[in-house]
Amino acid sequence: MTTDLAPAGTTGHALNRIADALDRLAPPPAPAPSFAEADAYAWHTAPDRLEPVPRVARVPLAQLLGIDRARDTLLANTLQFARGHAANNALLWGARGMGKSSLVKAVHAEAVARGLPLVLVEIAREDLDSVARLLAMLAQSERRFVLFADDLSFSHDDTQYKSLKAVLDGGLAGRPDNVVLYATSNRRHLMPRDMIDNERASAIHPGEAVEEKVSLSDRFGLWLGFHPCAQDEYLAMIRGYCAAHGLAPDPEILRAEAIEWQATRGARSGRVAWQFFTDLAGRHGLSV
Repeated sequence: MTTDLAPAGTTGHALNRIADALDRLAPPPAPAPSFAEADAYAWHTAPDRLEPVPRVARVPLAQLLGIDRARDTLLANTLQFARGHAANNALLWGARGMGKSSLVKAVHAEAVARGLPLVLVEIAREDLDSVARLLAMLAQSERRFVLFADDLSFSHDDTQYKSLKAVLDGGLAGRPDNVVLYATSNRRHLMPRDMIDNERASAIHPGEAVEEKVSLSDRFGLWLGFHPCAQDEYLAMIRGYCAAHGLAPDPEILRAEAIEWQATRGARSGRVAWQFFTDLAGRHGLSV
């Protein structure tokens, strides 16, 4: 009996070609950067890499009005962490447009302005399943990192929250000492209230049905609530923006136009106040 076997050299060449093709399809992850290029980075996958963000779109801390308690608390926690001390993971939750994301970016900028080696790393919700690889990369650096997850929420069939627990609890190896997580959400428990109620009502063991997901928010040591602002706070925000940019419109006209603006939007918030001011500044020939 005879068997046709390819020469060893031919087989090895074919395997090398297959390996090269796989490398092109899934290139190896880029090494961790030196973190000297910027103070902020965005995490991307396929392949894993941290891309520097030379200019972060943010509002100065002094211009975030109407959220004084949350501002002071998060700033103190951030400076504490940046100086090498223990600090809590933070969940910023509540009303839309009240400055949750802006506050995270502003306190980071304030820490950097004070000469503290703090790096902001943004991770998208859809990339949470890669967070263990990101943590391993950050753990190799001597810098301190705020891992920023913006606008988090989870549905009933969503398993991404399990990856988030790796950041909060750290798993077997523990979360790196040089990483803290700041997350924002419109929902206090990171999942819709009606979904919590529905699952409790239909479950055989109602308390256990949603405990795993609801308890996720309990793992944040710091909770900061953001609530809809009153009209006086809304107007104070606009006056603050005007003062910061050297704009001095007639107070009565400003008040009337600002109230009309929020009435057409059907809401009052820091975002609506800024949008009104942007329109006002443009009408006065200013760039913001």
